[in-house]
Amino acid sequence: KSGKSAKRVMNSISSWLERKLFLKVNATKTKVVRPTKSNFLGFTFWKSGEYWQAKPGDDRKIKLYDKMRELLCRRKAAAQPLSLVFTKINQVVRGWGNYFRVGDMKYFLIKFSQWLRHKVRVVIIKQWKLPKRIYINLMRINKALKCNFSDEDIHKVANTRLGWYKRSTGHVINFLLSPKVLGISKADRPGLVDPLEYYLSRK
Repeated sequence: KSGKSAKRVMNSISSWLERKLFLKVNATKTKVVRPTKSNFLGFTFWKSGEYWQAKPGDDRKIKLYDKMRELLCRRKAAAQPLSLVFTKINQVVRGWGNYFRVGDMKYFLIKFSQWLRHKVRVVIIKQWKLPKRIYINLMRINKALKCNFSDEDIHKVANTRLGWYKRSTGHVINFLLSPKVLGISKADRPGLVDPLEYYLSRK
């Protein structure tokens, strides 16, 4: 109930571990902290009602974003086959999701999934590069999915002077390159794994 009592328990447990089990306790890594400020194997804790739950630590979330930024760097990712880019992303998403699946991270993954798909759309549009190619590919998707966007709408997207990142925020590209479309496997290209759906399926 207090800091002093917690330290007494820690000292007694440390002493028992060293005397009975002959284990060496690392004094620099052993400390008494509140659960909400702790970090154990990448997890921290929060209280929901009467129960404590685990969740990924903020430092792990930052590392995940940094890793994806490295993989989806426009200059590098646009020069690689899309199949290779998707494979690397899926490996990171599955590995991270499998490790932290015992934690609660639904709301974090909602935002992360949206951010990730936006970065992927930027890479895809930059790979198409030329306005004519962007127009042809978007029209092909538009007809295949029967999205009913007009020729003028897609022509505006293909010929806009906005940068790659800004043009990928439009509703036309967001709708045509939806999570469902990005998740389609084609030839040697795997479908993009949705982090939120993968986490909920493994929960």
